[in-house]
Formats: sequence, structure tokens, C-alpha cells
Amino acid sequence: MDVGPRLIDALSVLRDRVDAARFPLPLGGAARARRNRAELLSQLDDYVMPRLRAPKAPLLAVIGGSTGAGKSTLVNSLVGRRVSEAGVLRPTTRTPVLVCHPDDHCWFAGQRVLPGFTRVWVPEQDGGEGTARGDGGEAGSDARRGRDGRDPGAPTVRVERDSALPSGLALLDAPDIDSLVAGNRELAAELICAADVWVLVTTAARYADAVPWHLLRTAKEYDVTLVTVLDRVPHQIAPEISARYAELLQRAGLGHVPRFTIPELPESAGGGRGLLPATAVAGLREWLERHAQDPVARSAAAERTASGVLASLRSRLPALAGAAAAQHAAALRLAGRVEEAYEEAAERVRGEVAAGEVLAGDARAHWHAHRLGGRADELLDALTQGLTALLACAVEAADERAAGAWRHDPAAAEVARTAADGAAGAAGRIGVVVRRWRRCLEELAEEETREARGGQAGERNDPVDAEEPAALLATALLGGRRARTAGENLADLLGAQSALRLCDKGARLLTTYLERALDGERERRLAPLDRLTVAPDQQAELIAALSVVQREQRRRRSVDRADRAGQWETERGRPAADRCEREAVTG
Repeated sequence: MDVGPRLIDALSVLRDRVDAARFPLPLGGAARARRNRAELLSQLDDYVMPRLRAPKAPLLAVIGGSTGAGKSTLVNSLVGRRVSEAGVLRPTTRTPVLVCHPDDHCWFAGQRVLPGFTRVWVPEQDGGEGTARGDGGEAGSDARRGRDGRDPGAPTVRVERDSALPSGLALLDAPDIDSLVAGNRELAAELICAADVWVLVTTAARYADAVPWHLLRTAKEYDVTLVTVLDRVPHQIAPEISARYAELLQRAGLGHVPRFTIPELPESAGGGRGLLPATAVAGLREWLERHAQDPVARSAAAERTASGVLASLRSRLPALAGAAAAQHAAALRLAGRVEEAYEEAAERVRGEVAAGEVLAGDARAHWHAHRLGGRADELLDALTQGLTALLACAVEAADERAAGAWRHDPAAAEVARTAADGAAGAAGRIGVVVRRWRRCLEELAEEETREARGGQAGERNDPVDAEEPAALLATALLGGRRARTAGENLADLLGAQSALRLCDKGARLLTTYLERALDGERERRLAPLDRLTVAPDQQAELIAALSVVQREQRRRRSVDRADRAGQWETERGRPAADRCEREAVTG
């Protein structure tokens, strides 16, 4: 357990990488990845990091099991008084209860283990029930209201002190792992992840259920220190039930796991409000006391669990990294569909503008009227509306194409609705961009007109009417071959050189605003994907963090082997030196 600060630092970085990983897209395996991430964070935060930082801390045994298995009654019986509520109402255990020796209270009063839980402690008992109080002496209700600065919505653990429990051992009564309340199931899973020892309680009627066996298989996978309790076994069939349970454990590769059988007693009935006789729990209590009070046994139990979790990183981190890569690939695929659709829309807009499609319908009529003396501002209005309509049609087509591609992609199920909401009101937003383009075009025409007239007549301070050159410029830019005369008229008005310079600046301005309009709509469609925070480097960061941890573990093992080899050589060399000395003396 003496792992050194370098490995702890590497694990801290790995923990942050796991915390940053996100799996929001509904891909196959995403739900499992989210569960694995949450479980791994719980194990790192609630157990591995605290245990490695404080290897001499008391052993924490979490009592877990199915609904009605008798967990609370078992905890109460081990302590010798009621510390955890037991009864027929399900679920009974809503607030987990941690019981420790008064000398060990300092290990659990702070945030060493279960850092996300608010502590509500109970003064040491002399047989009475006492009053629950919060951290630092506040009442429990005050602690839950967040007077200590923590989140008032955080889960709560009630800490009891009792000298009947041996020093070096703490018991934690967890909610039902199969509770009907989802929050209780999640809480039970998180508490189990904080355990040095898992004590799985099942009954004679439910020992073959799927839920406890899922926990057993998980315990085997992580190589944790595990104890099983077969509770409420009728005397008449106790040998048969115990033999069947032992056979199931053997088949599952768990034949080495300590098993304790508790018979069905009157104290087990009636809602479990009584305490079991001391003889009924003597075997389990003796096992827990031995592992808590024997430094070698306690270190071995804690080290096995911690080592099992660390060893499981070799398979769990690559699985998370693979899921992160799948998320990133799916996000890129969905974004690519939008990018392709909008690139096609941009090509379409550029082609239609070059072909003079804007100068059609109402705009074309105003152009003919303008040539006969019509108003320049009316022509500009018509061209502005025509360009807005062209862009709106292109965006609508791009949205339809992207939406069609997303409909056939299961990864888009969650983001498609948000993207559709973002598409609403596109025509209004495009209209704003086009009107801004018009104002910039008018300012550009005014500036060029002022320079052209100043160069010819020296009248820089005369008012400049920019609507006419702006209308001619817009027509030349948007009308294609249909508006060749617009350019000629602009040259007659400003001079050939000024007209050419104005057309170049106007073309660049038009390109900028066309891109701005399309890019703005495209970004709105991509915004739901951006908000998912599917980072491109999640996979690489997870694998890199795992590599650093594994490298530090190998380095540490090498150091330990070298130290042991040196000690062995020293021990082996000492008798040899003594023998040589004796031989020299005897001649």
C-alpha cells in the first residue's frame, strides 16, 4: 500500500480524465460507458484515492444486499444495539449509516471517504438513542441545509460511534441494491464502491436472484475482498440450502469466498426490529474483528481490494476510451452531414448569384423601371428581398438534406430536435444579414463616389447621393449577364477606374456576407453537437493517463523487487559471514 506520491498524482490525473469524459450520443454501449464512468469515479473518489493516501485507516465493511435481506438487522446485531432502522416498510434504509469506534471517528468525520456526502453524526451512545447532529456540532437538519458550505442537495451519511465495535473497523449499512427507488439503487452502488470489504447479504429465498449475483460477479472481476452472508435460513433445510449456495459460488469461481449462515430466528421476523443473538453473528463478527485488528490481515484485505480496482483499469479504461472514440466519430459524422449540406448550399448560392438569379421577378421589373427613370432605393429594396429569398431557399434545402441524413443515423436521436428548433426563424436572421450587407454596400459606394467626384471636380464637401451608384453596383453584382448595362452605367457615373475598383470591393463584400449568412445558420445547426462536449482528444487522454499509471506501477514494482532482493541478500550473507569467521577461528 506504500505506493508513493508519483502514483497518486498519476491516478489523480486519470481521475480527472475520466471525469471529463462524456458519452451523450445514444450509441450502442453509451449507456454502459456512462455507468462504468460513474462507477469508476465512485471507486477512485470514495475508495482508491483515500485508501492509498491513508493506508492505516480503519477497514470499512459495507453491508449490501437485496430488499428485505436483513442488512440493517445484521448491522444492529453486530453492534449490539439499534443504529440502523429496520422494519417491514420498503425501502427501509434511506440514509446510510456508518458505525465506527469512537477512536476512529476522526477518519470518517472529514471528507476522506465519500467526499460527496454530508456528515450527520451522533454522539457516542451509552444505551440511549441520542440526537443526530451535523458536522462541527450543528444539528443534522442544519448540515443538510448546507450551513457548512456544501451542496444542500448532496446525499447524507449518518455517522454513529459505539465502543462495542472494535477499533480499526467501521460498518456501513447501504440501501437496497434492488430498491424500487432509483436514487437508492444508485446510492447503494456508490457506497459499495467505497468498501474495503463487501459483505453481501442474501436470503434462503433469494440467494439465486440475478441482482446479488451481478454484485458477486463484479466483485470477482475487481478481485475485491468479499464476504457473503446467507440469512434467514430455516433450520430444517439449512444444510441443503447452504450446500446449494456453496455449489453456485464454486461454479462462479468464488468458492474461496468466506460464507456465513444465519438461521431464521424470531428476531428476524416482525419487521426485523429485534437483535439477533450474539451466537448467530459470532462467526462474521470474529472474521471482521480479526481482519480489522490484525495489521497484516487488515493490510492484506485493503491492498487486495485496491489492487483489484487498479488492475481492472487495464480493461475498463480502454473500454471507456473506445466508447469516447465512438462518440467523437459519431459527432464528426453528424457534423459532416451538416457541413456537406451547407457546402452544397454555398455552391448553389454562388452559382445562382453568378447566373443573375436574384435579378428575376420583382427585382427585374424594378431594374427595367429604373432604366426608365425609376427610384434607386426601390431597386435596392427589391434586390435585397431577392437575395434574402435566394439564401433562405438554399438554407432550407440544406436543412432538409441534413435532417434526412440524420434521420437514418441513430446517434442523432437526441440532437435532431434541438437542431430543428434552431432552424426556426432562418429567413428573419438572413434578412438581417442581407440588410447589413446593403448598408455596407451603400457606405462603400458613398466613399468611392466622394473620391471619384473629388478627384474630378475638387468638391469634396458637396453632399454625395450614394443610392444611385449603390443600386447600380448591387445590380451589377447580383444580375449576372442580365445586368451588363449596370456596370456600364456605373462607369459612366464614376469613371472606369473608380467603377472597376468599386466592383472589386463590392464583390469581396458580397462574398463575405454570403459566407456570414450561411455560416451563421450552419453553426446554429451544429450548436447542439457542440454543446455535447464530445472532445476530440478524450480517447487519447484516457489512454495516456492509463499509460502513466501503469508505468508508475511498473516502476514501483521494480523498486519493491530490488528492495526485497537486497534484504534477501543481506539475510543470506549474514550466516555465511558468521560461518567463515567460525572456520577461521577453528583453524
